[in-house]
Amino acid sequence: MGRPSRLGDEDRSDYGRALDEVIASPEIQRLLERSGVPGGRLRVRGLAAVARTTSAADAEYRRYAALRRRARGVRQAPGVSALSGPGDQERQGAGVLAVLGVLTPVLAAVAAATFLLLGYGLRLAEALPALAGTLVGVGWFSLVVAAVTALVSVVALYRTAAKQSADGAAAVPDRFPAVEDAREVWLAALRDRGIRPFLLQELAGAATPTPEAGEGHGSRFSSPAFAGPDFSGPGFDGSGGTAPRPPGPGRP
Repeated sequence: MGRPSRLGDEDRSDYGRALDEVIASPEIQRLLERSGVPGGRLRVRGLAAVARTTSAADAEYRRYAALRRRARGVRQAPGVSALSGPGDQERQGAGVLAVLGVLTPVLAAVAAATFLLLGYGLRLAEALPALAGTLVGVGWFSLVVAAVTALVSVVALYRTAAKQSADGAAAVPDRFPAVEDAREVWLAALRDRGIRPFLLQELAGAATPTPEAGEGHGSRFSSPAFAGPDFSGPGFDGSGGTAPRPPGPGRP
């Protein structure tokens, strides 16, 4: 079957939630109370063993990852087609029309301002009245063209944006049912076959002291306690016991 799949960074949050669900289960909570192990310490050990626990649900994770990659390919298809292949060259015509829709109002407005300034300048100078009238008329016509094309461009841009938004929402659903089902199957297998057995094994090891462990080291989660009421310091007499207390006032 090959090496187990490495858990992706985007799936680690799902793993953390699954681990929290198992730790919060009544079975694990009862064992935590009996063993005295802190739940936070157990969670840290579960996070550190992610490679071990996820390998138990590797088949389900592979299927989920494959379906998710396929769904992302479907989601990216509408955006890729505009830039791929000679068969989509007609999409560039829309880009040219969009550029013309932006430039036409600007050029018409510049022409209108130029013609009006020249026409009214000649009228003020009382020179070439026929040419002045023509320039004024062309200027006002250019101004009307600028206003109309600007209005048409705004409406066209708004309709294009609305159409693309509607097409994207219709062609790409927020969730793919097959991907969601595969994710739930993977999480169930991860909880039942990966995380839960690992936590049970850890708690069983914490409750059962190892033969070579000394006093105060019966659990892998516990640390040595030197705060007993009769402890005064380590013994140096070779017997391993505590050192005798020095005599005090009124004590033999």
